[in-house]
Amino acid sequence: MDFINLKKQYQLLETDITNRIQEVLKHGQYIMGPEVFELESILADYVKIKHCISCSSGTDALIMSLMALDIGKGDAVFTTPFTFFATAEVIQFLGATPVFVDIEEDTFNICPKKLKYEIQKTIKNGKLNPKAIIPVDLFGLPSNYKEIQKIANQFQLKVIEDSAQGLGGKINNKMAGSFGDFGTTSFFPAKPLGCYGDGGAIFTDNDEMAEKLKSIRVHGQGVNKYENIRIGINGRLDTIQATILISKMKLFENEIINRNKIAKKYSNLLDNSIKLQFIPEGYRSAWAQYSILLENNNQRDVIQQKLKENNIPSAIYYLNPLHLQKAFDNLNYKKGGFKISENISHRILSLPMHPYLLDNEIEMISKIINSCI
Repeated sequence: MDFINLKKQYQLLETDITNRIQEVLKHGQYIMGPEVFELESILADYVKIKHCISCSSGTDALIMSLMALDIGKGDAVFTTPFTFFATAEVIQFLGATPVFVDIEEDTFNICPKKLKYEIQKTIKNGKLNPKAIIPVDLFGLPSNYKEIQKIANQFQLKVIEDSAQGLGGKINNKMAGSFGDFGTTSFFPAKPLGCYGDGGAIFTDNDEMAEKLKSIRVHGQGVNKYENIRIGINGRLDTIQATILISKMKLFENEIINRNKIAKKYSNLLDNSIKLQFIPEGYRSAWAQYSILLENNNQRDVIQQKLKENNIPSAIYYLNPLHLQKAFDNLNYKKGGFKISENISHRILSLPMHPYLLDNEIEMISKIINSCI
């Protein structure tokens, strides 16, 4: 059994992907070819936003967004410690300071009440200039952007949505990637919409920022490649990866629907004592991961071993919250500083999740887990 089954998806798209790659090989525009701009148009339409700027990874999407806002040394950027390393890595990479905010117990996303407290605390301390918030759409579930945006407006902060796992999710009719000043996503192969390498994108309705981002992704280019008007990066998406994503977009919405059906089946079959990620009313998750909360790490170890004995893979997202990572020792956070994130990291376990998971596979996984409870 696969944790994520990319082979089945490829079988459905093989002819289309092969034909599209052949077209790229014929025209030879491997960097920023016409398919890149075709993809950007398709994604902008899907997310229902004015601009999509593709780039080389989800990490670069975050870096470029921060660069577009001129965020650097002396600036504070607020984010969650319960996420992949890149979310906070990019902040420190540009010389700014990550300020962590604990999460909600039920959604696993950044807590708006604690966010407001940490902003006020930072302002009172006076050492850093609060500039932005990076909420994460964890496991595919959009954060509480209604409350986050209120707080951002109150303190005049920018919002960069980290929707690396969230593309395809939504709140009512507003799609993930369209919240805040920038929405960012990743096309890493394991993501709900993944290419066959690295890739990412930024979404915005701001015309001026869209042009700035396009400049940043090509070494700060001006009117031509020999004019550089700002410091940028080499952040371009390869044309072949764009063609693969164009093909995959044909299946994407149906795959998100299937992911939600599979999540519902898991939730109905698993023992009632197992805590699941709460999906608020009006929200749709992209279900990049389906994760369960167990009593403690001992119970998790037992279940993970039992699954392994039956050739069923599982994973832990995330074993160590970011405030306890050695790379952030300079921030002087201590164990016990973010109790909810730490507690959940000891109890969480992610199960196989992809659009082609079969009913009998879901039943077998659930039966094995229930037998260990």
